[in-house]
Amino acid sequence: MKDITSEIAPTALHATQIAKSFGDTQVLRNIDLSLAPGEVVALLGPSGCGKTTLLRIAAGLLSASSGQMQIAGNCVVDGAAFNAPPEARGIGMVFQDYAIWPHLSVIDNVAFPLRMRKLGRSERETRARRALERVGLGHLADRFPGTLSGGQQQRVALARAIVAEPPLVLFDEPLSNLDRELREGLALEIGTLLRELGLSAVYVTHDQAEAFTIADRVAVMLNGEIAQIDTPEALFSAPERVEVAQFLNIGALVEGRLCASDGFTCTTSHLTLPFLAGKAQEGPARILIPRTAIRPDPQGALKAQVLRCQFQGDRYLLHLGLDGQTISLVCPADRPAAVNSQIPLAIDTDRLRVFPH
Repeated sequence: MKDITSEIAPTALHATQIAKSFGDTQVLRNIDLSLAPGEVVALLGPSGCGKTTLLRIAAGLLSASSGQMQIAGNCVVDGAAFNAPPEARGIGMVFQDYAIWPHLSVIDNVAFPLRMRKLGRSERETRARRALERVGLGHLADRFPGTLSGGQQQRVALARAIVAEPPLVLFDEPLSNLDRELREGLALEIGTLLRELGLSAVYVTHDQAEAFTIADRVAVMLNGEIAQIDTPEALFSAPERVEVAQFLNIGALVEGRLCASDGFTCTTSHLTLPFLAGKAQEGPARILIPRTAIRPDPQGALKAQVLRCQFQGDRYLLHLGLDGQTISLVCPADRPAAVNSQIPLAIDTDRLRVFPH
């Protein structure tokens, strides 16, 4: 009988209780993270949250203080005692500053990792050209990096990272130096390419739209911890912590109290939400009102003042104030509204989130 367990691919990356301190400062706090083969996970968070430190530990550029890590089933980190060097991990990496050599042609840049593995020149060239074709740069193989645009140089770096089809590719904010329009286009291309090739990847970014475009799952990192890891849709619809909702800027967080009979009463204004009666445990709480939970509606029960109307090309964003502007909301709309006018709002109560204190 076949041993089917031997045919199961190991996780692309498996990290257990990874911690890192610099002196008395703890930067990573016992991180657990696993990537399935072919999965893309984004590490999303503000500066100083530890996302780049975790990536550098995965790359072998930094040692962990404690914890274990495996890449494709091979141990690469075992506490502070063992840290496999980068060249022994078989990973691909794309850096923020591209890290391509100006004195080498495009194809020689891409083929460099294969040269380090001592592959023959013919095979190096064949595989490098194939990688360049995959990123749409086959026609520029003989050019030099200095003649390319920033976006083209980024594609060269990506081709070099995938030329050996490694079990894991690490991205260190590779699009942060590009303008927004080019960044959005390349994010979509990178996400599509990673899925077409079936590559596993960890992608570090502080840009929420970039993370949501590229990743299958997004790990929101705050203060050295993974506060929540989930699909982009689940993060938005069901944030598990107030801090996650705040960082993702999902909507308005309103402080108040829940009562079984009266619903939710805001502590800083006269706003009440009676339809929350009996919906959650009584006591102090915060209510998250996502942008997707409110809409202009002539039959709406709430009245809001329009503070600003922002045109976004395909829609409008209405910046609203409730109860004398003590509560600020942002609401998408199909048509504009006059500043200082009062508009009725409908609320989808199923989209509200309750965070008891």
